[in-house]
Amino acid sequence: MAASVREKQTVALRRMLNFNSPPLKNTSAEPVWKVLIYDRFGQDIISPLLSVKELRDMGITLHLLLHSDRDPVPDVPAVYFLMPTEENIDRICQDLRNQLYESYYLNFISAISRSKLEDIASAALAANAVSQVTKVFDQYLNFITLEDDMFILCHQNKELISYHAINRGDILDTDMESIMDTIVDSLFCFFVTLGAVPIIRCPRGNAAEMVAGKLDKKLRENLRDARNSLFSGDSMAAGQFSFQRPLFVLADRNMDMATPLHHTWTYQALIHDVLDFHLNRVVLEEGGGAEAPPAGARPKKKTRKTYDLTAADPFWQKHKGSPFPEVAESVQEELDSYRAQEDEVKRLKSIMGLEGEDEGAISMLSDNTAKLTSAVSSLPELLEKKRLIDLHTNVATAVLDHIKSRKLDVYFEYEEKLMSKSALDKSLLDIISDPDAGTPEDKMRLFLIYYITAQQAPSETDLEQYKKALMEANCDLSPLNYIKQWKAFTKMATNPTNYGSSGVKPMGLFSRVMNTGSQFVMEGVKNLVLKQHNLPVTRILDNLMEMKSHPETDDYRYFDPKMLQRGGESSIPRNKNPFQEAIVFVVGGGNYIEYQNLVDYAKSKPGRKIIYGCSELFNAPQFMKQLAQLGQK
Repeated sequence: MAASVREKQTVALRRMLNFNSPPLKNTSAEPVWKVLIYDRFGQDIISPLLSVKELRDMGITLHLLLHSDRDPVPDVPAVYFLMPTEENIDRICQDLRNQLYESYYLNFISAISRSKLEDIASAALAANAVSQVTKVFDQYLNFITLEDDMFILCHQNKELISYHAINRGDILDTDMESIMDTIVDSLFCFFVTLGAVPIIRCPRGNAAEMVAGKLDKKLRENLRDARNSLFSGDSMAAGQFSFQRPLFVLADRNMDMATPLHHTWTYQALIHDVLDFHLNRVVLEEGGGAEAPPAGARPKKKTRKTYDLTAADPFWQKHKGSPFPEVAESVQEELDSYRAQEDEVKRLKSIMGLEGEDEGAISMLSDNTAKLTSAVSSLPELLEKKRLIDLHTNVATAVLDHIKSRKLDVYFEYEEKLMSKSALDKSLLDIISDPDAGTPEDKMRLFLIYYITAQQAPSETDLEQYKKALMEANCDLSPLNYIKQWKAFTKMATNPTNYGSSGVKPMGLFSRVMNTGSQFVMEGVKNLVLKQHNLPVTRILDNLMEMKSHPETDDYRYFDPKMLQRGGESSIPRNKNPFQEAIVFVVGGGNYIEYQNLVDYAKSKPGRKIIYGCSELFNAPQFMKQLAQLGQK
């Protein structure tokens, strides 16, 4: 995989916006001006990958939602990028009838059925617009790439394939089928874009196994149909430099329920946990402040600010996986170095303004002209640097406010101890009944982790006591009802999921950040440093990638879509070389904690490429909501 998925998906989008021909090399030529029409799905796929400026550079003057009121632009070609749904097709037919654009390039995010194509054809005939429908393409891009090594399936109606949807007690087989088909369709698109046919491994007897079976069948059918195979010839040769095929591990959310509830300590995961962060964009409410306005004054209006955290931001790329204290220190260092550069420019300015014609001034001037020229040429760079520093200062400050007001460091440390079964320094009841520590939700998360990871479930009397304390702290107990059922169902108590010895070393309180010039007042927040440890999903991947024998993964099923006959389990090649590339996909939702854990694992194994995917990305509060819905039944 020479290029990352993100690059491949971006290349595919650029080609599509260039009327499905590769973008020209000589950029001096004026691009063809065109309109881009997308639906919400298309918007979600494009927005993390291409900025408005990049779209404009490619000749996109207008980008509009399909179902908005659009005025006709009769002499401009339109590129459509949308899902082949009934209402989208109806709207395209309406556009044809109203003769909105000069020509139509229809691109479907996932494959369109024959009958829907015929609907468009008959509408084009009726509107006498056949010659204007220039191209119709299936793009196979039905997934959203968030990082070079991370993708999710959808963002818009993710509740259709959420953990809640898959694990409802009253789910019909037909619903389950359609959920699985949706997931498989997206995964199929992912492998088409990647240009690789994977070896599939999955556990038995859960949603992941259903997905694996269906995906295997779909890949098989496509490979058999040699004329129309999406994995043949040129597309493969271009994409694959390595002869080895990737390993595709399907995991089920139910194998590890503690991690998604865990309070976290790394930058990206913290932002996702406590702020409004989706599709690489964080929304902060500014102003309003915590302090009450003076009596009689109008309350300050809260302004919402959005920041994009992208691959083009070097600070973000470097620190998104760092523990929060390190991030705070780094922001401070960046700020200091920026101020030094700024002062240098100011100093040059004041020298340039020297009065009088004495010799000294003239000689200083000629020296400084060169310096000033270089200072001026570095200005745009400086301004960009300032923008990024401001962005991270604001975001980190917002995160810090949550850490301080909710004592998240205490929660994080305590949960890590629970998960690694190490000695606890204070009782769970103390934290639950401490009114200053965290929100009711934080307390519930802590208790659920305790309940999930406990070797034996607490006795009835203890449980009652905990419940009473939780109710007094205004916690909603419905998630517990579901987790109780879940625990009884999975009988996890027989072999509790092992979270590795994750110990956290407190490093004493922040010393350097405490100096007075710092933006971040970190008093009382513990400086915790993470030790590398593998979460369940990483451990499963490690066993399968390195071909280790381990009771946890020995009975995983093995699918190879390229094998002609579907052999029994004996078809598992033993003694194979370890895999160099792997994709882990969690059915039922994932989180940045697992993603970060996999990234750290990949760093420790040079030459390995690992991609993390999940059916939806949720943070703990969103996951709690789903558990509560399941627990209320």
